[in-house]
Amino acid sequence: MAKVGYIRVSSVDQNTERQLDGVALDKVFTDKESGATTARPQLQAMLEYVREGDIILVHSIDRLARSLADLLKLVEDLTKRGVHIRFNKEQLEFTGEDNPTQHLMLSMMGAVAQFERAMIKERQREGIAKAKEKGVYKGRTKTVDDEAIRAAIAGDGVTKGLSFRKAAESLGVSLSTVQRAMKTVHNLALPR
Repeated sequence: MAKVGYIRVSSVDQNTERQLDGVALDKVFTDKESGATTARPQLQAMLEYVREGDIILVHSIDRLARSLADLLKLVEDLTKRGVHIRFNKEQLEFTGEDNPTQHLMLSMMGAVAQFERAMIKERQREGIAKAKEKGVYKGRTKTVDDEAIRAAIAGDGVTKGLSFRKAAESLGVSLSTVQRAMKTVHNLALPR
């Protein structure tokens, strides 16, 4: 039986030390990104790592997932595999036993986490709109300019260019960033 810790913060500059501090663990997986999706590298690595009889310790429910559907599916899938999961802050442990009270608590706490995320996003949108009105918010600065994206897709004459997806991966940007850059080219090239 392994004691496995899962830690998540939303951004790389946040501190992970307060989560599971002082808890003896055999292995720890740490993600530094949003809990909006389960497509997190360390979460996926942990899911592959754990075996029947292992126990996963998480500081709180919202560290595992910010979506109620994702949370319920993760807990159900893990317990079906014989993996226990314990949320320290809420003092809830799921072992696969049918405990209606625990399932109610998980659903309620998961719904609160999902609501909190929705409120954060709403406040963020409102703040950006107000900053734009004042001319303060200019948007995020680009990490890769459109010319570099276009060059990666066009190739250099000797090598064939990359697909949109491969260009995004090689440049470390999202697929939508590549699509936006290429859309600009296509829109400029269209006759008016």
